[in-house]
Amino acid sequence: MSAIECYLKSCRELARFCSRSGWIDNASLHYAVAWQSDNEVLVDIKFDELLMEGTGYQAERVPCFGRMRLFLDRQGRVIRCEIL
Repeated sequence: MSAIECYLKSCRELARFCSRSGWIDNASLHYAVAWQSDNEVLVDIKFDELLMEGTGYQAERVPCFGRMRLFLDRQGRVIRCEIL
């Protein structure tokens, strides 16, 4: 798993792309690099937001998407992000 994928799967900022206060399904998380330099990466992100019923059963999957700019250190690890 890449450093970017690891970061995105634990990134709380992705919740800003959720429309109904559900949970992010990390298994559905996909990203594509739209642009990259030595210390920045622009990524397009898609994932499903899981909505649950009061009984704990999955009620619905809502597709979510967005774009983020990731700032990298010299080792290629994400040190911060910006929602676009």
